[in-house]
Amino acid sequence: MDFLSIRIITADVARLVDFYERATGVGADWSTPDFAELRTASATLAVAGTRTVPLFAPGSAEPAANRSVVLEFLVDDVDGAHRRLRADMPEFVTEPTTMPWGNRSLLFRDPDGNLVNFFTPVTETAKARFAR
Repeated sequence: MDFLSIRIITADVARLVDFYERATGVGADWSTPDFAELRTASATLAVAGTRTVPLFAPGSAEPAANRSVVLEFLVDDVDGAHRRLRADMPEFVTEPTTMPWGNRSLLFRDPDGNLVNFFTPVTETAKARFAR
């Protein structure tokens, strides 16, 4: 089994896709006005509108209600990402901080309130975990 994708349900697909395109530098592939994907080498971030929820099960997902999942992106330079994002980001949850497990992390929220972590491994152990 391979983990390939995570999907965010939102009330405003265009706004959320624009945010992630600007934050990540990855362009979205649009299938419909209600569904777009940002594909990276290792995983895909799908963004879907509320009109897609009944296709699975009515009421099964609700936009802007996440309080437990963190979307994580491995970046080459978290401090550089922080400098780049400062102009568009009203506030950060956590400024770049080196975590005990060896990643330097930057935590912020997307327009729907989902937590996003940009991180760079900085210790040898952490670098080894993410060696490509």
